[in-house]
Parts: sequence; C-alpha cells; structure tokens
Amino acid sequence: MSSQDIPEENLPAAQDHAHGAVTVADEENPFADPGLPPHEHRIQDIDERAAKRSERAVALLFTVSMLATIGFIVSYLVIPNDKSIFVFPIGHISAMNFALGLTLGVALFCIGAGAVHWARTLMSDEEVAAERHPIAASPEVRAKVHADFKQGAKESALGRRKLIRNTMFGALALVPLSGVMLLGGLGPAPGTKLRHTLWAKGKRLVNMNTNEPLRPEDVAVGSLTFAMPDGLEEHDEDFQNEIAKAALMIVRLQPANIKDKRELDWSHEGIVAFSKICTHVGCPISLYEQQTHHVLCPCHQSTFDLSDGARVIFGPAGHALPQLRIGVDSEGYLQALGDFEEPVGPAFWERG
Repeated sequence: MSSQDIPEENLPAAQDHAHGAVTVADEENPFADPGLPPHEHRIQDIDERAAKRSERAVALLFTVSMLATIGFIVSYLVIPNDKSIFVFPIGHISAMNFALGLTLGVALFCIGAGAVHWARTLMSDEEVAAERHPIAASPEVRAKVHADFKQGAKESALGRRKLIRNTMFGALALVPLSGVMLLGGLGPAPGTKLRHTLWAKGKRLVNMNTNEPLRPEDVAVGSLTFAMPDGLEEHDEDFQNEIAKAALMIVRLQPANIKDKRELDWSHEGIVAFSKICTHVGCPISLYEQQTHHVLCPCHQSTFDLSDGARVIFGPAGHALPQLRIGVDSEGYLQALGDFEEPVGPAFWERG
C-alpha cells in the first residue's frame, strides 16, 4: 500500500523545509544540484494500524531479547561445564558454550533488529538538506542541535509508544547481566586446592612407565624413576591438572651421601621422592646427573641438589623442590606418608 492509495486528506501536512532547489549547470558551476527527490510517506506514517503492527514487532524483538538473556543466565547456572553435545555439522562441542553463544547472540541480535525496525518504520525518515558549517559550533548551531534533538525525541514517539519504550528498557537493562554472569567464569575461587595434591597417607607410588606399584628393590642406586599416585589414570578427565601437581621423581642414594637430615628422615633406605615440577615456571624436570646427584630443568637450566634437600644451586628457580615423605606398606610397596608440606611448582604467593 503506497501513499498514492490514501485520500489526500489523510496524508500528513507538508513540511515547511524544502528538499533542495535544482540549479542549472553553467560555466562557473558545471555540476547541477539535482536536489532531493520528493518525499514518499511510509504506510506507517499514514495508517495507525500499520504503525501499531510495527510497534508490536519491535516490542516482540525486545521481549525475545529479554527471554534470551534469561536463557543465558539459566544456561550458565544449570548446564554442567563438562557436558558435550553433537551439533551438525560442527561435531561434539561444549553444551554450555553452545547455549551461552546462542542465547547471547539472540539477545544482542534482537536488540539491534528491534532498533533498526523501529527507526525504519516509526521514526521520521524525511531527508533534510543542511549546509556544512565550521567545526567550532556557534551559539546558533548549538541551539539548533538542541532543538533538533528535542524534535527527534518528539518524532521518535518514545513517550507515546509506551510498549516499545518499556520493552526496550527491559532488554537494555537485562542484556548487561550476561557480562556479569561471565565473571563467574573467572572462578570458582581456588580455595586451598593449590596447596594440596592427590598424595595422601597410604597412597602407593606407581611407576609412570609401567603403571605398576613400586617396591624398594625396583629402584636401583643412581637410577631416576618417575611416579604418580595410585588410582590416577591417563584417561581421567582431570589427569593433566592432577599430574601437574603430583608428578614425582624417585632417586635412590646411599644414605651416607644424604646431607640434609629431614631428607634422610623422609626417605626409605636412601630412596627419596621429590616433586618433578620445577619451582621456576613449572617445567617437568627430567635430567639427572648420577655422580653429582643434581637434577636439571631443561627449560631454563635451574639445577637442584637431591642430596641436600633439593636446594637450588644454579638458575632462576626461587626455592627447593618439595619432598614427599615415603615409607612401605604391609605388602612391601612404597607409599606416601602424607601430602607435600608446601605447594608444588612455581613460587606461591602465600608460601611460608
């Protein structure tokens, strides 16, 4: 339906401002100004029923945005972060990430679509020619800007279209909550889990290469063996997080060569167990000098003396490797007698 189909008396009154005068090209001005085309009224400018339909469409989009934001919050709170779903053709993806992305995308899209539809169908669309002006605005220009703003606010019908206004404010008020909820992704707070590993009294030492529990006779003098807690499996979901704290290196020394009294007390027949995680930046230590009893981190060459409490003798590491107190159980297998007494890995902000 176009404005030509509406009786003349129903058309809005003509505006006072002109659409631009057409000039004739001459030698001084070879390019004629075509002016602006005649303004054609939209159906919403003529028929209030069409305007109401557009108003309801905009309100619907804002309402869908509110519902999507609520769905975002519910998804974040309800969906487990380890649940996965199959989405064709992407494949298996995180159910929470998919739900959060979908709901947040719908919320933002509906706000944008509602604003665009509102501007194209209900706000004034009449073009006005204005001459360029200097960057420094004169008092007259500032007064005109204020007047134009008031006129634009009036033409937007924000005060009269209460349904649009209320749903828009609701959508704009709710969508920032999505960002607030994402702050929860920075947590939960670590609590004391950075201070503890899977090692506990009675946990057997398992050879990482054979997955078999270790006996004292399995560790030869001068050898280096890597161990992990009994019950930890490579296919476990949290294996990487746990092994990063619990990885051990087992070395057997002659008891007479152990200089540190606590190290000797915490050993078993010269078998000592130290964290494999370098205290500089957390690299796994794997290089052992049998004659000197030194271990070397391959990343930045921090060197530790395993015969003297694994203290640092070279490199950027800030403190000694944590030692695990070990013994044997009733079946003759090596076992932990507790957890590390200090945090494992790089310098800890609450150490000591």
